[in-house]
Amino acid sequence: MRKVFVLLLTMMMLCMFASAQDTLVAYQKTDSTEESLIRNYNTQLDSLVNLWYVQKAGALQFSEKSKRHHDSTYVPEFSEKEYKKRIEQMNSVVSLTYNAKVQTYINVYANKRRNSVSTMLGVSECYFPIFEDIFEQYGVPQELKYLSIIESALNPKAKSPAGARGIWQFMPSTGKVYGLKINSYLDERCDPIKSTHAAAQYLNNLHSIFDDWILAIAAYNCGPGNIKKAIARSGGKKDFWDIYPYLPKETRSYVPAFIAAYYVFEHHELHNLYPRKVNMPQVDTVIVQKKLHFKQISEYLNVPLKEIQDVNPQYKADMVPYSEEGSPLYLPVEIVSPFIRQQDSIYAYKDSLFLNLQPERVVASTATNVSNSTSTAGKTKIYYTVKQGDTYSKIASKYGVSVNAIKSWNHKSSNMLHIGDKLVVYVAKPGGGSSAQKQMEVAKNNVSVQKNVQKNMTAVSSKAENSSFHTVKSGDTLWGISQAYGTTVENIKTMNGLTSTKLSPGMSLRVQ
Repeated sequence: MRKVFVLLLTMMMLCMFASAQDTLVAYQKTDSTEESLIRNYNTQLDSLVNLWYVQKAGALQFSEKSKRHHDSTYVPEFSEKEYKKRIEQMNSVVSLTYNAKVQTYINVYANKRRNSVSTMLGVSECYFPIFEDIFEQYGVPQELKYLSIIESALNPKAKSPAGARGIWQFMPSTGKVYGLKINSYLDERCDPIKSTHAAAQYLNNLHSIFDDWILAIAAYNCGPGNIKKAIARSGGKKDFWDIYPYLPKETRSYVPAFIAAYYVFEHHELHNLYPRKVNMPQVDTVIVQKKLHFKQISEYLNVPLKEIQDVNPQYKADMVPYSEEGSPLYLPVEIVSPFIRQQDSIYAYKDSLFLNLQPERVVASTATNVSNSTSTAGKTKIYYTVKQGDTYSKIASKYGVSVNAIKSWNHKSSNMLHIGDKLVVYVAKPGGGSSAQKQMEVAKNNVSVQKNVQKNMTAVSSKAENSSFHTVKSGDTLWGISQAYGTTVENIKTMNGLTSTKLSPGMSLRVQ
C-alpha cells in the first residue's frame, strides 16, 4: 500500500512539473509576443518624434504642473491591489480586467516610456476631441479612442511591416471596404478624420457580430474570422479570457495593452505624467479644385513645407491630385484666408516645374540606370547625414543607387530614418565623368522613363472601361495596369496565375 502511495505521489509531482513547464513555455511565448508588440509600439513612438509639430515643441515642457509631486522625474509605485481597485472602479461600457498581462503594459506606459507618453498626452489633446465627436456619431464607446495608442502611438504617418498605415492602421483591402481611397498620390488611411470615420464604422460592425466590445477590439486586431474560430475551439464560450488560449499570439497581448493604455491615460496624474506642450497647428479645410503641389503653397505663402506635409499625411507625393468634386486640403487657420484670396496666383506659381514632378516610387521603380548592386568593388565610400524630410528613396535617387543597396550597406531592415543618422553610401569613383554630370544623366533618364510610363498608362486607361483583358506593351508594369483598371497587383497575379511581376510584350492579362 505504501509503494502504491509513493508511486501515486511521484506521478502527481511529475504531472505538476510538466504542468509548470507547460505554463513556463506558454509565458515565454507570450513574453516573446509582448516584446514584438512593444517593439512595434516603440517604432511608432520613434517615428512620432520626427513630425514637424513635435520637433517644434523642442525640449520637454508641460502644459500643467504636477499637483501631487514637485519632482517631474519621480515615478510613483503602487500595489497590485491598488491597480485592481482603480481599474474595477473605472466607468466603462467596455469590460475591463486587471491581471499580470495588463500590468506588463502599465509598466511600459507609466515607467519605461514616460517621456513618449507625455508627448502622446500632448498630441491627444488635439486628436481625442476629433475621435470623440466621430465615435459619438456612430455610437462607439469613447474609451475605444485609446486603441489609437496601441495601433500607431497617434502617428498619422505610422506604417507597419505588413503594410497597414495611419493612426488606425488599416490594411489596404479593409480601408477600401470602408471607403478610403488609396492610389499613387493619395492614401486616406493616413487622413486622421476620414480614417477615424472608417475605424468607427468597422468597430461598430464588429460589435454587431459579437455583441461584446472587448471581442470587437480583439477582432479589430486579428479579424472576425479568428475570433469565431477561437469561440468554436473553446466550445462556444464568448468571454475574451475564456477564448484567450485559442487566439493569435498578438491578440492575446493586444487587449491587455488597450486596458493598460486606457488606465494610464485616465490616471496619468497619479503616475506623475503630464501632457507635453505640443503646439499642433489649428487647421481648417479648403477644397482644392486643381492639381496643386505643396511647394507652391509653401514658397508663395512662406509656410514651412514640413508643416503642410505633416497636417496632410494623406497626400503621398506632396501633391493634391485633381478631382472633379475637389480635394480637401488641411491648412493652418492663419493661412486659410491668404490662400483663398490668392489661390489663382498660387495655382499658377511655378506650375510648369512642380506639377510635372511624379510620385517618388514611380521614379525609383522605373529608372533604368539605377544600380541595384550592393557590390562595393570599384566604388568610393562616402557618408551621408540624414536631414529633415529625407527618405531612402530620395537618398537613393540622389546617388543613383537602389534603396535595397543603401539598406544592405547600413544593415537596415526598416524604412525608419532619424535626423542626424550617418549612412554609408558607395558611389562610382571619379574618372568616368563628374558626379554632377552623372546626376544630370540620371535626372534626364528618369524624366524620359516617366514620360514613357505616363504615355503607356494613358493608353491603358483609354481601354480599361470596356475590356476584361489587357495586352502587355513595352514599358507596362503590373502596378500601372492595376491603377488603370481599378484593381490591385495581387488580383491580377491571382487571376493570371503569375508568380512574379515580370511581364513580356504581347502577353494577354485578365484584369476584371
